[in-house]
Amino acid sequence: MSKILITGGTGLIGTALIPKLIEKGHHINVLSRSKKESDNKHVSYFTWDIKNQTIEEEALNGVDYIIHLAGAGIADSNWTTSRKKELINSRVDSLRLLYNAIEKLDHKPKKLLSTSGIGYYGAITTDKTFKEEDDPAKDFVAEICIKWEEAASEFLALGINVFIPRVGVVLSPEGGALERMKKPTKYNFGAALGSGKQYMPWIHLDDICELYIFAIENEKVAGVYNAVADEHVTNKSFSALLAKVMNKSFFLPNVPRFMLNMMFGEMANIILEGSRVSNDKIKATGFNFRFNNIKKALEDVVN
Repeated sequence: MSKILITGGTGLIGTALIPKLIEKGHHINVLSRSKKESDNKHVSYFTWDIKNQTIEEEALNGVDYIIHLAGAGIADSNWTTSRKKELINSRVDSLRLLYNAIEKLDHKPKKLLSTSGIGYYGAITTDKTFKEEDDPAKDFVAEICIKWEEAASEFLALGINVFIPRVGVVLSPEGGALERMKKPTKYNFGAALGSGKQYMPWIHLDDICELYIFAIENEKVAGVYNAVADEHVTNKSFSALLAKVMNKSFFLPNVPRFMLNMMFGEMANIILEGSRVSNDKIKATGFNFRFNNIKKALEDVVN
């Protein structure tokens, strides 16, 4: 049994991951902005304040692994100047707080399991299939990912292994991007976005949770890995298949690019652009995806 500290434990991935870790026999320390009482003997809650760079010291006592999922939602609101700053700071400053606290410890965690996104490769639609060794893009989402990964990589200086999955669109029964896509489809208003030709690298919620567990159980799994399923799917194909799985019609014309730009501003780029991403590197470690077929994945999370 290991003791695992989780940040962002109440988010989409965290709420699904914690029960799986408990089932494996681990004890979970969850960092929260407010004090909470736990109703599970395998879970303890501790407070931290990223803005003021404070953390309950007991949260790190005896911790073997840290899973860092904290960060403001990229698509939760339009990208004003202040929002852009928040998106970066919520990721970088939280890692800085953890680094400063761990630096003082005699017993340091074995591994930091952080997070990044396929946005590292940029909001661009090309015929290229991106791999981990490819250079980052120069747009805002890439900037977030670069700074996020750099902050996580600093933990190497403390003798801590670092694992960073670049996560695709997470398909989940509730919440996340799929929840937003399901709403118009439910009323037969599902449609492709922009050209519809942009790719949507994706991963099932169960698979991203199992990937974190795999990285805990396999010491040599460290560094950066693309966390996406095998099957490449375009926005149009995805939208049409979602309608089919939900038993809804799919006949409307594509939502024009200019309309999405008017609604979301710069943030529209993350849904209007997208390229294929390779998962060869993580599969070479022996990790097996349970959901590699988009139809089966959608049937599982929708039904």
